[in-house]
Parts: sequence; C-alpha cells; structure tokens
Amino acid sequence: MEIIHTIGRRKTAVARIYVSEGTGEITINKRDFKNYFTVPMLQYKVQQPLALTNTKTSFNIKVSVFGGGITGQAEAIRLAISRALVKLNEENKAVLKPEGLLTRDPRMVERKKFGQKKARKRYQFSKR
Repeated sequence: MEIIHTIGRRKTAVARIYVSEGTGEITINKRDFKNYFTVPMLQYKVQQPLALTNTKTSFNIKVSVFGGGITGQAEAIRLAISRALVKLNEENKAVLKPEGLLTRDPRMVERKKFGQKKARKRYQFSKR
C-alpha cells in the first residue's frame, strides 16, 4: 500500500495527513496525539472515523496541522482521516457519510466591518 495524503479544514485550521499501513500510531506535529490533545473529547473526535470503520490498529497516521484552536484542529484532522479512509476503501463512505464526517463545515469567523465595533455590533446610537 502506498502512502495516502489528504487535507482537512475547519475554521482556520488546516490538517495534512499521511496514512500508511501500520499498528495504529497517530502522530500530530511529531508528538503523540494523546500528548497533543489532552482532552478526552478531542481524542475521541480524532479517532471517531477509525472507530466507525473498525480500523483503529490498521494504519499509522502522520499529521501536520496548523492554524485555529485545538477544537478546530481536531475536527480538521477528523475530516482528513475520513477522506483518507474513503480513498482506501469506497465502502467506508456508506458508514461515514450518515455520521456527517465527510462534510466540510463552512462556518468561519465573520470579519469586522469599518464604522462598527465588531462584525455586527454597532457603536451606541444617540438621538440627542
């Protein structure tokens, strides 16, 4: 099996992953993923596509992720892993698609507009 490369994005986080056959190691930015994501919920998010397809111990995953916060990074990694699993085996799409793991979440932070305090908040209006 050759190395499969996919990209996942969420908010401003971008995750590039390289999947190869192995023992189930996940390395994020040259660190073990349990050290990188100390919160159990984020560890679950990263492993969710592997758990649904019963491939937790089948592949070694090397991740390079940057931008955003830790939640955005975890969800970007989850999308990238899901896309890689579909590339490996088209039958995984039937399992991952109903869970919403193949959908890119388009929500981004709205930019601040000039003449306003924030994106939507205005300066206080004074009639007199």
